[in-house]
Parts: sequence; C-alpha cells; structure tokens
Amino acid sequence: MLLEDESRVHISEHAHFDIEDSDSRQMPLDIKISASEVTASRAQVYQQDVIEFLSGLPSESIDLIVTDPAYSGMNQHLKLGKGRIVGEYNQKGIDGKWFAEFHDTPENYRLFLEQCFRVMKPDRHIFIMFDSYTMLTLGAVVRDYFNVKNIITWDKVNIGMGHYFRRQTEFILFASKGKRPISRRDIPDIWKIKRLHRAPYPTQKPVELFEAMIASSKSKDDAEFVVCDPFVGSGSAAVAALRQGVSFIGCDISAKSIELCRDRINIYDIEKVDIYQAKPAYNPETQKKFW
Repeated sequence: MLLEDESRVHISEHAHFDIEDSDSRQMPLDIKISASEVTASRAQVYQQDVIEFLSGLPSESIDLIVTDPAYSGMNQHLKLGKGRIVGEYNQKGIDGKWFAEFHDTPENYRLFLEQCFRVMKPDRHIFIMFDSYTMLTLGAVVRDYFNVKNIITWDKVNIGMGHYFRRQTEFILFASKGKRPISRRDIPDIWKIKRLHRAPYPTQKPVELFEAMIASSKSKDDAEFVVCDPFVGSGSAAVAALRQGVSFIGCDISAKSIELCRDRINIYDIEKVDIYQAKPAYNPETQKKFW
C-alpha cells in the first residue's frame, strides 16, 4: 500500500504481528516478491523473518546488500552485563527487549549467506557489520560464499561500554559476488562516524555509515540500483538509499521496527527530514566525506 498518494514508499506487514493501524494489511507467510516489485517503489519494507524474506526475493535482483544483523553471540555466549547490547527496555517486545536476536549458529548463518548470494546480481558487493565476538566466530564463514576484500573499521569517535577494554569500534566486512571495483580510489578503511547517543531505536546506526557503503559501491553508470537490508531496524539504510538516489527494499521481524520505519521513511521521502537523526554524525575536519 502507498502511505501517501504522492509518495513512492511502500510498507508491508507480516502475518505474525498485529500493528494498530486501520490501513495495515497482513502478508502471507509464503510471500514471493516479483522482480517488478523490487524496483517498483523507491523504498519497500516488509515485516518478515529474514530467511523467509530473502527466500521470497527473485534471484539476481539486488545490486547491494548493507546490513547490521541482530547477532545473539555477544549476549547469549559471553553473557555480559544485563542484555543492554540489545536494549534493556521494559515492556518493549519479547522478554523486555525491542526485537528478537538473530540466532547466529553456523547453520543459520549459512542459510542467510546462501540467500544473500542467490538474490545478488553478479559482480556486486555486500557489506556485513560485525561486533568483535561475531567477527571471530562467523566472519570466516563469509569466505565460503563471497570474495572477502577488506574489513572496514567503524570508529565511533566516542567511547562506549565494555569489559577489559571499552569499545569504540565495530567492523564491516566488505565482500563481493564476482568482481567489481569500488567507486573511487581514495576511500580509507577507517570511517570516523559518531555513534548515536540515546537514539529512538536500540543499536540504531548513523545514516552516514550506510551512505558510505552505498557510495562506495554504486557507480555513475548504474541507472537502476537496488539496495537491500534484511535487518532494517530503524530504517537508517533506507534513508541512506533515498539520500543517495537509489531504490531500497528490506525487512525486519520486529513490529516496533516497522512502526518506526513507516514514519521515518515516509516523512523523509516527502519532506526530506530525518525524524530519528536530526544532526550529522560526522565531523568534516576528521572524516572526509566521500558519500
């Protein structure tokens, strides 16, 4: 459904969740998305499990995958703190958390990567975000499906929480399906982009982070370019795609995520205002803008 007559943003909902909205409709569990639907709207977001969503996309329909999976490893295996990595927010979804974590067993992760590989066009890129724990446990698995080209360090500028050493960085594994150069030759492998403090959605990433990924991959000759984020969260990647003038499709299993995305994407598409990140997250004196 179109949220506004003048908008080209499309939000769909999954049958597993009920959202209090008179315009909402439920999506069947075996939804299949046609190739024409992938490029029909500037931004499409589906409330759906990640594997079901990717399985429903046509083969070789996506130009770029940028994503930050809700990994379970740091919480379930290390058992640090009180679960604040995902968000200790009372009465917010399952077991007091806003969203269900992706159970990142090697078996699940292989299913995820298999579907990513299938839906991507030949000679295209994928950016997958990792925390330090999951980079060690699952990063090597990516090599079984893609050509790993580099690991980008996201310098969050401000120090965060952590045991033994407090965290100021995360990692972005950059890989390709086939061969494809990046858009320019002066892009560093350390990106100094501030983490968001007290963002509306837990683990919300700066829009500039996804803009950097998209700008690194998209060439000037790409007439139609479709970006996919199958863990869409608050919709930062969708806003980044709109800013970069490309199409977007994504999903999230969280009802709260879809509710936030509905407002954020649609308002940005119409008014060019990002209601969940009012200020830039980078300093041009310390990070050259290449996006």
